[in-house]
Amino acid sequence: MVLLLAGRRWLVGWLDAPGLQAWTTVFVAICVQAIPFLVLGTLLSAAITALVPASFLERALPKRAVLAVPAAGLAGAVLPGCECASVPVADGLIARGVAPAAALAFLLSAPAINPVVLTATAVAFPGRPQMVLARFAASLVTAVVVGWLWARFGRPEWLRPSVRRAQPAGAGRWAAFRAAFAHEFLHAAGFLVIGGITAATLNVLVPRQLLGGLAHLPGVSVLVLALLAVVLAVCSEADAFVAASLSAFPLPARLAFMVVGPMVDVKLVAMQAGTFGWPFAWRFSTVTFTVAVLAATLAGWWLL
Repeated sequence: MVLLLAGRRWLVGWLDAPGLQAWTTVFVAICVQAIPFLVLGTLLSAAITALVPASFLERALPKRAVLAVPAAGLAGAVLPGCECASVPVADGLIARGVAPAAALAFLLSAPAINPVVLTATAVAFPGRPQMVLARFAASLVTAVVVGWLWARFGRPEWLRPSVRRAQPAGAGRWAAFRAAFAHEFLHAAGFLVIGGITAATLNVLVPRQLLGGLAHLPGVSVLVLALLAVVLAVCSEADAFVAASLSAFPLPARLAFMVVGPMVDVKLVAMQAGTFGWPFAWRFSTVTFTVAVLAATLAGWWLL
């Protein structure tokens, strides 16, 4: 900061460059729109850690993973929040004894099928209720399928355990809540910044002309917008309006943008890596991206 302040006279020309201004705008927008939901997620996670007994969570979900996963996926429909909030909440659920497969299904479904997101989708696509239905169906199917895949093929060593919640003997619930919130927010926010830097850099470097040329290629447009969703890292409450603005692309491709975005983007992968470890993050994001693209393609063919 001292060097920047001292050298601002010589940096003015660089700061006025259009590319740097665009980069700054994207980076600030990602962080500003994500931080409120990150605070919500860490508050919920800290509350789960400090106030909810593990026995309650064990009773709330079915014992068998084949039933617990869809139950957790449907539970995501009642929590308004974005992907930034779901990561710490899922971490808190796993720390309290919830099966990882169920917690991961919740992580994927909560930012994708909650009432705020579905309402925003209806507003962004007026007169097209099938877009809301297709988004709900494809997102829920993705969350449940990925949860079942983790239950079947996931290995415990891929998921770094959360040990930071250990509290001194005799510590009260308020102390446990405060310590969990402070640690989780600072930890997750750091990786949010890293993800925001990555997303802003890619956003500026990817040529818009290239996207326009690929819009009408059969089979390619879906993959193009799915990859664009990973790069842009738009909050799930706002991605429907971005998708609606991409009018050069067919509806199934725009559906893929809305299904993939809340589940796999650069800032989300960074946060998952910081919370659960890189061995988990790259495997989970790769499988989720593949399943989400397939689910969006099928829902678009069937409903759109």
